[in-house]
Amino acid sequence: MTPEIDQQFALLRAEYGPDSLARVEEMLEPRSLIDQRHPLQQAAKWVLPGIPQVPWHDPYAYPELLSLVQELEANHPRIKAELEEAWAGRRDRFSDYEHYLVRQQNWQALYLYRNGALVEESAPLAPTAFQVLRESAVEPGIICPLLESHFSTLLPGATIAPHCDLWNFSINLHLAIDIPDGAGIRVAEETRQWQEGRCLLFDYSFEHEAWNKGTRTRTCLLVDLWHPDTTVPERAALTTLVTEIRKMMG
Repeated sequence: MTPEIDQQFALLRAEYGPDSLARVEEMLEPRSLIDQRHPLQQAAKWVLPGIPQVPWHDPYAYPELLSLVQELEANHPRIKAELEEAWAGRRDRFSDYEHYLVRQQNWQALYLYRNGALVEESAPLAPTAFQVLRESAVEPGIICPLLESHFSTLLPGATIAPHCDLWNFSINLHLAIDIPDGAGIRVAEETRQWQEGRCLLFDYSFEHEAWNKGTRTRTCLLVDLWHPDTTVPERAALTTLVTEIRKMMG
């Protein structure tokens, strides 16, 4: 680890106790817990021990996330109308989605939160979603600053190949905005369909894939949140850790 990481970890232990980062330190051990992972979680880079190996989660089960879920679902009609207007009139503001593994032209994104901050330029295009995200995710600190929130639009015929994301200490929330017949998602061994106006929540360290076999676009609002089973000092330590690693990697 770098001096910056060591210093931050020491400060967190002093504030929260000597064992407050025990799980983070265990995660960083070479090949830590690799044999204890779910078979469909093996490709994730980091798996924080003690996080339940559950691919799909009930979005209403966590008090920390409930306000965000309820506000998104209650405001779905306005969010959808604003998104449709932006897609029709400001298509230039959407970009090819750049996953850490691939960039896809048939997977379009409009970012609301990126690089640890709200994307203010998107506020006029999606004011309701932007406000809900700010008040119910960013200000309470449940959004993961290492990741993002964006409208995810799959064009007809688009597929997202099976893959695992990098870690299990954040969790992915989907608000189904506009869902055609023929669109679906598989996480681990279970396939589900989005229900328009409702949220799905899953651990994307498990292998997952998605597809749109319909005749029109499929759009969800994606929000990367801290996994509810992580603690405050762990979140601070993980933010420092990943940020420093990214700096070193350029």
